[in-house]
Amino acid sequence: MVSTSLRPSNLARLPRWISHWLGYRASPAPKRPDYIIWIWSFIGAFGGLSILQAIFGQSHYFIQRNVPSIVASYGASAVLCYGAIEAPLAQPRALLGGHFISALTGVCITKLFGLLPTEQRLDQLRWLAGSLSSATAIVLMQMTSTTHPPAGATALIAAVDPEIYVMGWYYLPVVLLSSTIVLVSALIVNNIQRRYPVFWFAPSPPAVAPTVVKSEPPTLAGERDASINDVEKGIVGTLASAD
Repeated sequence: MVSTSLRPSNLARLPRWISHWLGYRASPAPKRPDYIIWIWSFIGAFGGLSILQAIFGQSHYFIQRNVPSIVASYGASAVLCYGAIEAPLAQPRALLGGHFISALTGVCITKLFGLLPTEQRLDQLRWLAGSLSSATAIVLMQMTSTTHPPAGATALIAAVDPEIYVMGWYYLPVVLLSSTIVLVSALIVNNIQRRYPVFWFAPSPPAVAPTVVKSEPPTLAGERDASINDVEKGIVGTLASAD
């Protein structure tokens, strides 16, 4: 008897020309030479970061709202999402969830510090707000399985970067849009000759190795049953003679 436990990906139900760009592969992707990985890492990081700066740095909509051309923590995200694309910390759940949770944490804590009586006192305690924001965000990411190391900086700069601090709650949609842009560009670039993501929400459970249950040959099974019967008869006979 052979038993296996395999859960097929839901992406397999989609047409191949769609599922391929979402990271699905029917068979393991071949290992690429190092120079191929280096080339696509460069192209992905250069293109993704350039798109971010073009959108936020050239759009009048964002310029009028004093949005910086790029949130600095996305430079670190580029390392993961274009260079270390197989790392669990680089997957979509970590990228989107980690940055958003960290941005929300940083803004909330900084808003609380903003209740201090004077702005001068706030400036004196920005170091505390930043440290508390980053530390809290790390724990929240651990609790939600969205750990993304660059997101620690996303929480930190919400308190210590004057440009980000002035944005207030508007920092949240900016971070969410930035993460989405990085994700979309990573899907395009990384799936040309590589594979991204490895998983979307949670890693697939490992396949269970086939379990083979061996059955005894009929002759051996019969001999074993006969031996047991002989022993039982002997015990019954002994008890009967004793009576």
